[in-house]
Amino acid sequence: MNKIGCAVVLLAFSSVAPALAQTAPETPSIVVSGEGIVKATPDQAWVRIGAESRSKNSKDAQQRNAEVMTAIQQKLASFGIPKEAIKTVGVDLQLEFDYQNGKQTPRGYVARNTIEVRVDDLAKVGNVLDAAVGSGATTIHGLRFDVKAREAIEQEALKTAVGSAMTKANAIAAGAKRGVDRILRIEETFTGGDGPRPMMERAVMMKMADTPTPIEAGEI
Repeated sequence: MNKIGCAVVLLAFSSVAPALAQTAPETPSIVVSGEGIVKATPDQAWVRIGAESRSKNSKDAQQRNAEVMTAIQQKLASFGIPKEAIKTVGVDLQLEFDYQNGKQTPRGYVARNTIEVRVDDLAKVGNVLDAAVGSGATTIHGLRFDVKAREAIEQEALKTAVGSAMTKANAIAAGAKRGVDRILRIEETFTGGDGPRPMMERAVMMKMADTPTPIEAGEI
């Protein structure tokens, strides 16, 4: 369960008159916290797709990698993934070595390229992953889900949290045979609302599986 938001509310008792409250060193008060949890069905997904290529020559390794990544992006476009939904998040070229009897021998170069893809139709996620692998992707990782209307959901959670805190404050005041005068301070604290929730970490082989990859978004 992903806690979208909670609020902490500081309230004063009504038995303290405003004039007295201004001169008193400390206003009699109570502190309560309220938590608001809102659940939603994800309607958006992000996934990182990578490809790596090897060659004895650095330029050849880069060229092969560029060809594979171009093929992957063209395949993504055929699924209706817009260009602005694809972002390059990593480019890497390294020289690899073999080690034998304490001796280091250059093996060749490995070029890597990783893109992050936003998928707005969750029904396509499994097919997008399979198509990427079929086009030459060697890694798939960081699949995560979120909701497009996250801000509205967080605001609803805050309203619920404040309402919960107010209910607690009124109950405490009533138990002490007092009343709530006014709110002195409201502080918001989010838990679990830092961003899309990661759902899967995996690596894939070059060969595309015969069975389509099943993807379940669940609930956040």
